[in-house]
Amino acid sequence: MTNQERENPFDSLERIFHEPHRLAIMTSLCAVGKGISFTDLKQGCGLTDGNLNRHLKIMEEAQMVGTSKSFIGRKPRTMIFATDLGRERFMDYLGALEEVLHKAVETFQPSEERMCDEEKSVMLLMNSVS
Repeated sequence: MTNQERENPFDSLERIFHEPHRLAIMTSLCAVGKGISFTDLKQGCGLTDGNLNRHLKIMEEAQMVGTSKSFIGRKPRTMIFATDLGRERFMDYLGALEEVLHKAVETFQPSEERMCDEEKSVMLLMNSVS
């Protein structure tokens, strides 16, 4: 089922990404492609070591992100990257979110069907003045 065919796009808002910090993490990871250091990701998302670790653990268990550890000289370096599955599901999530947002905007735009006679009269008057 495509995003356009979905009756209720809210069903496709995956909880793994819908938390604001995880949304920031996945956005950052998808922007860099090959991965980002733990330190840079922490700073970019405004998280503490503990908070970032907690989110990454949940996302890694769901196979949305992966890590690789190496040493640069004597200093350990942890790189975080989005998995192929993570990128695919994140793009699906963004499509569903976009659909939800479009529906929300539509509810705030006046339509002929939703307007009562008084509102239609006001709209006609405003259009004739401008």
